[in-house]
Amino acid sequence: MKNINIDYTLVFILILLGLVSLFTLYTIEPGLPKKYDGSNFLLKQALWLVTGGIVIFIIMLIDYDRFHQITWILYGVGLTSLFMLFLGFPAGIVHQANGAVSWFKFPVIGTIQPGEFMKIILVMTLAHVMVRHNSNYFDKTIKSDLGLLAKILLISAPPMALLAVQPDLGGLLVLIAITGFMILVSGIKWRILFSIAFIVIDIVLLAIAAWYLFPGPIADFLEESVFDHVSSRFYGWLNPQQNYDAGYQLILAMMAIGSGQLFGKGIGNMEVYVPERHTDMIFTAISEQFGFVGASLVVMLFFLLVYRLIHIALLSNDTYGSYLVTGLIGMFAYQIFQNIGMSIQLLPITGLPLPFISYGGSSTITYMLAIGIVLNVHSRTKEYMFSEARWKE
Repeated sequence: MKNINIDYTLVFILILLGLVSLFTLYTIEPGLPKKYDGSNFLLKQALWLVTGGIVIFIIMLIDYDRFHQITWILYGVGLTSLFMLFLGFPAGIVHQANGAVSWFKFPVIGTIQPGEFMKIILVMTLAHVMVRHNSNYFDKTIKSDLGLLAKILLISAPPMALLAVQPDLGGLLVLIAITGFMILVSGIKWRILFSIAFIVIDIVLLAIAAWYLFPGPIADFLEESVFDHVSSRFYGWLNPQQNYDAGYQLILAMMAIGSGQLFGKGIGNMEVYVPERHTDMIFTAISEQFGFVGASLVVMLFFLLVYRLIHIALLSNDTYGSYLVTGLIGMFAYQIFQNIGMSIQLLPITGLPLPFISYGGSSTITYMLAIGIVLNVHSRTKEYMFSEARWKE
């Protein structure tokens, strides 16, 4: 650990977000439903944050280049755990909540969500494959680029499919965001990416046209397939008043945020009940208590977090390290945007926590693990006298 280069700015931002989390949970807990009596989310979250700090310290001890050696092992373990949830095996520990089978429940540890850890595993696997492919195909051709794109999609598809059938729409969208960010920096020629983008846009337009031309059959298909969960969220987002069952949470979230106005109602003054306020909807508690000003400060903290991650990715003079940080930027940027966006009806509601602030063991450890990897990359970034990064400074 000698002469280790720690990004103290990133650490400071992380500490501030942790304090926001603990303080918000402290104000929320007295108003939670009776079913949560005795849960003590504040203490548990504090323990998870401390555990996450230990995880960061352990990750910092390992040269991130050694992740190459365990990438496929981790990928296999991640897929196996998701497949076990799909099979419902072992039945004694598979846990279902809110219509999704996404957790293993253990007597002492509590619930563990493999889908959260799969996000980090996917970033590591894609970064590994991209580095190996680009080193083998130094002179890029359309064939080699298409080969890399095929590898990325083949690696991403199995965990996406397993999350879709749980169903875990939020986790699925995060994996898509990670894959998209990784493709953008993979070195694949832009004309190939633009061509694929046009094809995807055409497919979406055809789907929308089919919806308007044949609304009945499309609706029947959605209701009788794994997309039933997705379609209900979509209906609840577009018109929550007419689809009250699906839009109930969104209506209450909008009421809570709007009632906070500019400066909020004050600490602990929350008059609007919002389901899952300590987890996915924690942003509504911040907005109601501290108003637009308090919510904006939290958004600014997240902006600084993402900015710092981008800075570290650009500063790294190792391709593998840049790929790792880029994938994690995709994870954080999308999840922050989605969580806040779904609270203000900008996006459909999905089961995604707000990074570092929402209560949750698996999610908190996952985010801390991600920051540990970023700090690891930064600590081993060497500056040379005539390096491009130094010259720009």
